[in-house]
Amino acid sequence: MKSFKNHLSLVVALLSILFSIQIFIIVDRSIEAYKENLSNNYSVIVVSQKKLDNEIILGINNIISSSSELSVDSVIKRLNSDINAKNVELLKLTLPKFYKLNLTHYPSPKQIKNLRKDLLNNKSITKVEDFSHNHDTTYKLLLLFKNVVSLFAIVVFVVTTLLIFKELRIWQFKHSERMSIMGLFGAPVWLRSAVLFRLAIVDAIIASFLAFGLFVYISSSIWVKEQFTNIGIDVVIYDIINDSALLFGAAIVLSILLASLIVLGHKEEV
Repeated sequence: MKSFKNHLSLVVALLSILFSIQIFIIVDRSIEAYKENLSNNYSVIVVSQKKLDNEIILGINNIISSSSELSVDSVIKRLNSDINAKNVELLKLTLPKFYKLNLTHYPSPKQIKNLRKDLLNNKSITKVEDFSHNHDTTYKLLLLFKNVVSLFAIVVFVVTTLLIFKELRIWQFKHSERMSIMGLFGAPVWLRSAVLFRLAIVDAIIASFLAFGLFVYISSSIWVKEQFTNIGIDVVIYDIINDSALLFGAAIVLSILLASLIVLGHKEEV
């Protein structure tokens, strides 16, 4: 029971860091998936005085993935459905060409601005509708959400790291007498501090296994899958191979690094 209590605080602190890392990864994947979803539904409308070849449009800016000409009937229908048939035929002869452009990815406001500028540099193109107001609002909301989550993850990481550092120092004080005796007999620093490194590594392994079990459970949860389905995205919540390796590596490296800092900063009692 005493041994369990000794490990509990360090394991919980490490688990908190692994949890915040994985949550940040999930949020980042969710935002990228949502941006891809937005990209599929986002398009730019171009008005041209003459017919444009597909190759010409694609060559204007490398962010354009495809283009399609809008039919005159659909354009007239959007303008006014009460126009009589005779005027519709006359209108068809005078209407410019309308093109719908699809993009390779969800662009930043700067990319939208450059795209608009490149399109208008073409002498045939007279108007570009990029829906920039709605685009900017959505893009800024995505950035705000990502920044808030990043800030939260950094705060959790810093606070928890300080707690781990303090916990390892307490362990060092508990074994300081034995370490001093070993030092008197000429034991090297790594051997005197072996108990500290063993504690750090064992607890890092335990925290990694707990994180593995926790996120495997979360990734198989029907409720969690429904939440992503409701917003129209499909996200890998936990990649068993890559994410497990990342979390395990982070726990081991952080534990050994903090234990090394404590050992290097330790001053022998005279």
